[in-house]
Amino acid sequence: MSTIALLRTEVLEANVGLVRHGLVVHAFGNASAIDRDTGLVVIKPSGVPYEQLEADTLVVTDLEGRVVEGPFRPSSDLPTHLALYKAFPQIGAVVHTHSRFATIWAQAGRELPCLGTTHADSFRGAIPITEAMTAGEIQSAYEWNTGQVIVRRFAGLDPMEIPAVLVHGHGPFCWATSARSASDLATILEEVACIAWHAVALNPAVQPLAPALRDKHFFRKHGPRAYYGQR
Repeated sequence: MSTIALLRTEVLEANVGLVRHGLVVHAFGNASAIDRDTGLVVIKPSGVPYEQLEADTLVVTDLEGRVVEGPFRPSSDLPTHLALYKAFPQIGAVVHTHSRFATIWAQAGRELPCLGTTHADSFRGAIPITEAMTAGEIQSAYEWNTGQVIVRRFAGLDPMEIPAVLVHGHGPFCWATSARSASDLATILEEVACIAWHAVALNPAVQPLAPALRDKHFFRKHGPRAYYGQR
């Protein structure tokens, strides 16, 4: 199987996984992945229902958004994915959803605080919220500029330690080294967004997790000193 054929299969499974875990309704959301050797990106086609997706219906583009393979137009969010691939060379896949609780935080214009170890296992700190986009950004190259507000928000942040963002008034994006991992992160993000929403409702004065405990949980799963799981 060729590299792109394998990537098509992985991206198909990631997109189907979003539906399986209840993160999307109708066609709201998309997953993509990039082959760094060729610079080719595989992404969900625009507006095609998830139940109609097959590996051959996915779209292959280059990093400038030109279609290389596939019978359909790519997701309208493709420029956002491309902006992230260009800005974050460590990542291999991007997932975007409108999952309920993560989108609640995005629509409220609030970052998602790291309140407990469930959050810290995957994200080393709060999930940042972008600034609201200007009218000019919205009216010209909207999807590309969505990527740019994300990139600006990550100035000074490590995108591999906090592999997710909330776009103000819009919803979450997650990324990882593989499509499967990015899809898993989207599921985890929705779970911790739900937990945090209820924690804040129960105790509006709740404080973020202590940095020492946050880092303990993050680095026992990530980085050169990780020891969680089987070697």
